[in-house]
Amino acid sequence: MTKPEAWLRGPIDGVPPLLQPVAHSLVQCREELEALLAPMTPEEIWRVPAGRASVGFHIRHAAGSLDRLFTYARGATLSDAQLQVLKQESDPDPDLTSTDLLAAFDATVERSLDQLRSTNESTLTDVRLVGRAKLPSTVIGLLFHAAEHTQRHAGQAAAVRKMLDAHRAEGGPR
Repeated sequence: MTKPEAWLRGPIDGVPPLLQPVAHSLVQCREELEALLAPMTPEEIWRVPAGRASVGFHIRHAAGSLDRLFTYARGATLSDAQLQVLKQESDPDPDLTSTDLLAAFDATVERSLDQLRSTNESTLTDVRLVGRAKLPSTVIGLLFHAAEHTQRHAGQAAAVRKMLDAHRAEGGPR
């Protein structure tokens, strides 16, 4: 029997109760991406099937956007390094292996969990401004969106992987 999903394994240590769903979502995404990526070659990771984004893009974007959204949740603006990462997310990088992508994603999730642990629940409705346009949100709005956005890209990575597997089953290249 496989272990239950993250949200069914109890609270994540140190994360305030109202932020447990965000933490559970990020942990679940990490575990799903580990299983998804482990057997993939760099060529498979960066392949663009049927005009879709690659698995590699979805994982890089999930990590980058998670970092950016948590930055806004802290009330900070994006650094030059974060803006550079944003520009590079869609560029295939065949030198990045599954191990590299997982390590980067895992590090981002760990930083996010640390931030959740240090977030005071009394600040969850505090206003935060997003992007150059300074669009209004709140701490909880940003944290929730970060979780659902990460889930969305983990799901898209899984869908692309299934497309690649189906293509291979039909006799296409590995």
